[in-house]
Amino acid sequence: MDGGEDFGPWLARQLGRLGMNQAELAERVGMTRAAVSAWITGRAVPREETMRAIAVAIGTDPGTIHTRTSDAVSSRPVSWYHRPAYADGGRDFGNAAAFAFEADVEVLAREATQNSLDERLDRSKPVRVRYTLHELTGEALANFREAIKWNELYPHYEVAAAQEQKVGRIVAEGLKEMNARDRLILLRVDDYNASGLTGDDYEDGRFAAVVRRQLDSRKSDEGAGGSYGLGKATLWATSRLGMVLINSTLSVPHEGRTERRLVGRLDLPWRVVDGKPYAGPAWFGEPDTSSGNKDVARSWWADDETVARLHLTREGTEPGTSFLIVGAHDVASMFGEGFGEDEEAAEETVQAMHEKLVSALANNFWAAMTAGSVVAPLLEASVRTLRNNQIVVKEERVDPQAAQPSRTRALKSFLDGTTVSRLTEAGQVALARVPLKVPTLGGKRGTAEHMAVLLVTAAEDGDGKPNQLVSMRGNRMTVKATRVPDLALGTNPFQAVLLAGHAAGGEHADQAEAFLRASEPPEHNKWAQTEELWASYSPTAYRRIAAFTKAANTAVRELMGRPKEQSQDGPKALRDLLKLDGGPAGGARTSGYPTIRDLDAEVDSSGAWQVKVEVRLPARQDPWVMNPAAKFDVRSGGRPTVGWSEIIGLENCRVVEGALHFEPGARTATFSGTTDVSTHPVRAELAGLIVELQKERGGSA
Repeated sequence: MDGGEDFGPWLARQLGRLGMNQAELAERVGMTRAAVSAWITGRAVPREETMRAIAVAIGTDPGTIHTRTSDAVSSRPVSWYHRPAYADGGRDFGNAAAFAFEADVEVLAREATQNSLDERLDRSKPVRVRYTLHELTGEALANFREAIKWNELYPHYEVAAAQEQKVGRIVAEGLKEMNARDRLILLRVDDYNASGLTGDDYEDGRFAAVVRRQLDSRKSDEGAGGSYGLGKATLWATSRLGMVLINSTLSVPHEGRTERRLVGRLDLPWRVVDGKPYAGPAWFGEPDTSSGNKDVARSWWADDETVARLHLTREGTEPGTSFLIVGAHDVASMFGEGFGEDEEAAEETVQAMHEKLVSALANNFWAAMTAGSVVAPLLEASVRTLRNNQIVVKEERVDPQAAQPSRTRALKSFLDGTTVSRLTEAGQVALARVPLKVPTLGGKRGTAEHMAVLLVTAAEDGDGKPNQLVSMRGNRMTVKATRVPDLALGTNPFQAVLLAGHAAGGEHADQAEAFLRASEPPEHNKWAQTEELWASYSPTAYRRIAAFTKAANTAVRELMGRPKEQSQDGPKALRDLLKLDGGPAGGARTSGYPTIRDLDAEVDSSGAWQVKVEVRLPARQDPWVMNPAAKFDVRSGGRPTVGWSEIIGLENCRVVEGALHFEPGARTATFSGTTDVSTHPVRAELAGLIVELQKERGGSA
């Protein structure tokens, strides 16, 4: 058989829509009930002549049965289904998830666009997101209210608005605005080249996660930005009427179809209407006919006219979803002084929301919208404003370069491979690697070292605050922006970008992505201690993030100028700095002395200390030659020296007969070492470790 949906489920749905059971169909087509059961369960398919008989029995044509891309029975009238109150007397006075964020279009833009980025379908192309503000008045508003069956809903709104809870007060304001001023603002979020709301109406899948459930984060990408399932709640939080209508074009067919899958969801508090109590949420759709969900509103496949009346028409057939927020509002823009007094004030309101959306998209997603010479951006975004289907503000494509000129230059240089190690000319972008020690899941011993990418470039006037470090991971949404501390006096203004996880790529990117994702709160605006980080890794895992941040700030200071001298009173188990003389008589003199700038140490599975040491070298023409010494800092007595099983020169140094020879003129150097367990007087866990740099006997140092 050809066609879209499997024959068995398709036939079962047609019988349900007709109210016909299997025995009745068997009698009409002259077959046994067992034969019909076999068709529905997929154990058999009918012969051609039987197919024609089935078509007659259910009132359709053989072509519809063969293609199965539409229902044989015409669509049932759509309506609102209100969930009955809980039998145990429980009452919900609003969706708690909606209160996790402010009713702010900036928050909406961040959360909704992040969700679209996470569902990018074709990885060689950007996901396209468009925000449309649409003000309805007069006849246009009347037609829309008729399309959403407002008369059915109004008794529920009237009761909800009379309640003194927070949701009731918000609904009351929404009704007042619409009724008294004959005005309603719609905000539509369209994405293209996205997965769409695939899956069954009730079972696991994207559709059920968004439309039916709370706190269900069903993402297609392990590097997804969201992880709590809260972001979608901002759609309903932005509606003063608690209503969102949805039109999705699917990347994977459902019921043999992909286009114009419509549904609506309404979030209201518990209420009693006409003597009947209702739990809160309601759904707009076609009454279900299946036995387990009879009369529950499910999604339906709408025609073009219905889609247009609901202001949900999409452009083309590219997969993705359109969310229509009914009664959109913004706390800052819409409750300001003089709001809504006349048409001019209303235009100023939607104009303010338009500008706020553009700004939010630029500030949060400039990196995702940045392309390289041969690398496509991850995202394209735009905003437009209409009134009664007429253009008020033309579609405005968000330009990351105009919003963030220095930072986009830095990222583009990285994507194009044109970075430098030091800034010597205007317009250059310096790159440094910053280590992130990712702990093992479950608190097990060991770490994976991920090298994040740090980009630094001179700041321009259009960048906003200078000397900022902007951090991000996988989908390149800005997670946090902080000022780099302890800058030397006279440091030139700069902008810095830190790419980690999948945004940086490289070894252990997957582990870094998962680790940082676990460290983000629902707002995804910082990397810090979270319950998920605690449970998945360890109570002290957040210290790795603190060390990572410190290392990134240090690297910025190094690239931009001489850093502050570090205190020599660091942890006894990690540092000890040794003064050296200036060299032999007649040799080049130096100012200062070599210092251990950074030491990263841990005990490996064999019980040996593994260290990575970064050394700061004063300017000098002759090479420094030093012996690294490892000592145990035990609780009592002297500090016994332990041997090395291995010493490796990593950067600007080499090992000659156990001594470190640093390159002439180098200002920094790095080496690593592993202690010899056979020389340990006690287990490594029972003592601290001190690393000293000692003068090579008879050497030139």
